[in-house]
Amino acid sequence: MRRLLFILLLSSLSLPTYAAERLRIAGSTTVLPIVAEAAKLYRQLHSGLTLTVSGGGSGVSVASVNRGHIEVGMISRPLTEREQQQLQGRVQVIPIARDAVAIAVSRVVYEHGVTQLTRQQIAAIYRGEITNWREVGGPDSPILVIDKEPSRGTRHVFAKVVLGDEWARAPGASIVTGSNNEGQSAIANSDKAIGMLSTAWLNKQVLAIAIMQNGKAITPSQGNVSAGLYPIQRTLDILLPNNHSETTGAFVEFLRSEQGGDIVRQVGYLPVQ
Repeated sequence: MRRLLFILLLSSLSLPTYAAERLRIAGSTTVLPIVAEAAKLYRQLHSGLTLTVSGGGSGVSVASVNRGHIEVGMISRPLTEREQQQLQGRVQVIPIARDAVAIAVSRVVYEHGVTQLTRQQIAAIYRGEITNWREVGGPDSPILVIDKEPSRGTRHVFAKVVLGDEWARAPGASIVTGSNNEGQSAIANSDKAIGMLSTAWLNKQVLAIAIMQNGKAITPSQGNVSAGLYPIQRTLDILLPNNHSETTGAFVEFLRSEQGGDIVRQVGYLPVQ
């Protein structure tokens, strides 16, 4: 009898429990604010769950999900053909928000008159064809052009719309940053910079300029994004493996819930409809 009880006790201890599971999430620093805030609340509801969230970029997200190093990926651009081939349909792409890629400039540049540019002017700046702000109505100052690492989702979306190819080079750039936080800091700490940022990373020192389109100045406002008017916008997605656990699926459902939508608005994005 004692032996039977001992065996039953060992069996119960070896059963997988919700509290013992871990959930690792990594990828796009654009998506990260949403997931980090959601994770903070989710941990309060499920205190035993080990839930970690980190950045690294959209490219890192795809590679890590593919290798099984994380349970959920964060991506802020469409999957490339090569990535789709690598994943072989084993991963679901689930949209959780909409966002615009802002063309951001240092506050001094904005206050000296550069509040709008055409796509052609922005492209010329990144190609090194326009090198001084006075050429586009700004101060007599060299332009500090800030690019992003090739694997970053924000860079892909920007380059496809502005430079015509998501892998296009930007010979006019003198600084290459990684995360949105790095890009924001580089622009804020300069008086002559231009860069590309998710709208959630704008502030009083890092201001979005409008893009001139058909004679109209289109800002990356939520209204213009919602109406489809702003030209550089995207969905923010979660990569969820088909063989995910119940715990992983429950967290993604939470992201897609009404509470998740509130978090999306709170950090400055638009929920998906």
